[in-house]
Amino acid sequence: MRKMGYRAAASGLALALATGALPAFAQDVASETPVTEDEVVVTAQRRNETQVTREGRVGVLGDQRAEDVPFSIKSYNSALILNQQPQTLGQVLENDPSFRTTYGFGNAAELFVVRGFPLFGDDIALDGLYGVTPRQLIAPELYDQVQVLNGASAFLNGAAPGGTGIGGNVNLTSKRAGQEDLFRATANYAGDAHFGGSFDVSRRFGADRALGVRINGAYRAGDVAVDDEFRRATVIGASLDWSSGALRVSGDIAYQRYEVRNLRPKVIVSTAVPRVPDADHNYGQAFTYTDLRDVFGSARVEYDVADDATLYVTGGARDTDEEGRYSGFTLNDAATGAGLAGASFIPFTSTNVSVQGGLRVRLASGGITHQINVGGSHIWGVNRTAYEFYSNTPTNLYDTPQFAVPGTVTFAGGDLDDPFPIARSRLGSAFASDTIGFLDDRVLVTAGLRLQSITSKGYSYGDGSLQSARTDDAVTPVVGIVAKPVDGVSLYANRIESLAPGSTAGVSVTYPGVGDVPVSNAGEIFDPFKSVQYEVGAKLGIGRINASIAAFQIARPFTIATLDAGGASATIGVDGEQRHRGIEIGIDGELAPGLRLIAGGTVIDAELRRTQAGALDGNTARGVPDYTVNANVEWDLPFAAGLTLTGRVVQTGEQQVNDANTLEIGDWTRFDLGARYVAVVAQRPVTFRFNVDNVANERYWASAFDSSNSSLLQGMPRTFKASMSVDF
Repeated sequence: MRKMGYRAAASGLALALATGALPAFAQDVASETPVTEDEVVVTAQRRNETQVTREGRVGVLGDQRAEDVPFSIKSYNSALILNQQPQTLGQVLENDPSFRTTYGFGNAAELFVVRGFPLFGDDIALDGLYGVTPRQLIAPELYDQVQVLNGASAFLNGAAPGGTGIGGNVNLTSKRAGQEDLFRATANYAGDAHFGGSFDVSRRFGADRALGVRINGAYRAGDVAVDDEFRRATVIGASLDWSSGALRVSGDIAYQRYEVRNLRPKVIVSTAVPRVPDADHNYGQAFTYTDLRDVFGSARVEYDVADDATLYVTGGARDTDEEGRYSGFTLNDAATGAGLAGASFIPFTSTNVSVQGGLRVRLASGGITHQINVGGSHIWGVNRTAYEFYSNTPTNLYDTPQFAVPGTVTFAGGDLDDPFPIARSRLGSAFASDTIGFLDDRVLVTAGLRLQSITSKGYSYGDGSLQSARTDDAVTPVVGIVAKPVDGVSLYANRIESLAPGSTAGVSVTYPGVGDVPVSNAGEIFDPFKSVQYEVGAKLGIGRINASIAAFQIARPFTIATLDAGGASATIGVDGEQRHRGIEIGIDGELAPGLRLIAGGTVIDAELRRTQAGALDGNTARGVPDYTVNANVEWDLPFAAGLTLTGRVVQTGEQQVNDANTLEIGDWTRFDLGARYVAVVAQRPVTFRFNVDNVANERYWASAFDSSNSSLLQGMPRTFKASMSVDF
């Protein structure tokens, strides 16, 4: 009943908004001066252009152009989302050569790999706030831009609640009402039998159009291209913004529900990499499901206390309710595909609140400028969960039998009917920075400090009693420089850190050549882990073409064991290091009239150093591709008005499956093709889109990245997509 209520409320609100807004929009269109069909087509085709902009929100530094900051930033626009019809955020980030997507937590949760390090969905920001975005799967339809910042960002964004974001960060910006009114309805299809639709309504009101309202939503459901894998998504969001000049106020609220049935899982391996099953084969179990419900929102107030000084405060919250019956796959025999399927039931709820405030001041004197930022942030989080795991059942990777949920419970914890708090966290910080400009801002030097406090509390699954509590403080500095020797050229360098909560020493450890030994400092909680990044790069902007190159090094510490005197025990310490060195290249823009390109590549050397007993020194970290390459092309055919052809290639290099580097998966290449056509019906543009992802139906292991196991994620099979959008 509760699920039906959510669906009915969302569908009813969408219908009321759409039917109520249509007459007003039709009246506005009718009152406009008539335009020719050619003008309608040209305008619609221009709005459909898939674009990358070299700008975005750079944490506490605010909205910035890439050429003015010593970091690598870019933004993917809403037209890209509309044209490519992605069903998740990961399918948007497939366009970025620095990103690859896998699953985390044994379910459908997307985990992103950027510069070779993980980025959890929990650590995606919304309008500059952590802890507000849905944590496992994110429907892209609500967002105007997907902004990517490559590299560490502990000063810029604060410590991420999930402890990731070492190699990069993603910020989503909510859709806002533009200066032109909008009423768009879209119907879409994705193979195998996944149908849906969306709407997007935007208006401004008042004599000076100071008040803006934007409401958009989407619903889609059905089997996807993987055999018998069912997905359903319901999302609706509303935003308001108002400006009186010096005072600006905005707010957003959204509801999202995802349902996944019969998910094709990752495959845990140990001794060999199996041949890849058929591209659409599903080796999951029909009893598995994931239900994700999020209600979230934020508000922001900005006030210009002077021409060059702005006070701001922003805050948001998220309420999450998740439930899932999951099943993993552990391979025992790579030749035959024999293995075991596990099963579990895990309910989870969480509540997050996030606030941030500060003052930005710009000063100038004697030919020197200052951009000063001071402020603070705070995030409160409560996670409530329980679990029940069941006995394993024989299965097969290639000829997969279906079975009922096993009846034997192997272990359980918490209250399955009403989970109580298992973890509470509080992340607070205060920051200050100054960007000093010389030579008419052709040289910009940024320096800043953020004092961060991380408080973590853990509770017993047995009775909910407090088991551990710790508060740690850390200072994360940043220093960067930008030099612009000529117009359109920007050279930069930075030194910045990332921050994650420290781990806890276990009670025993397996030491190479010795076996299992007790840990002498068991239970010790380590200080927060700091990863240090050094980066140098260059950016070029000529007309509508942007290009960039960056060389970086990121070193992340991890714990290892050292044998005590006598060899009967070991001490755990933060003495290991995983070092990534890489080069990123990117180019995007309009190469010629009507010909647009988004392309780039990354090469990474991910080396393990100072490992336990030196056993893995010099090895490559598992799941990090040697290289990644992307190219996305659009061509507005000059001899066929309204027709655009699209193509994309995604290539990923070899990946190690385990840290011992005894197993690896080969490189893979995927080709996507598509087209869209703008027609005019009753003086209104109608856009038809058709895409085919993985045209060759290539079967491949897409990722070997996993935080805890040696596991493989299979790439998606050939997927047909079609949509039709009408702008009223």
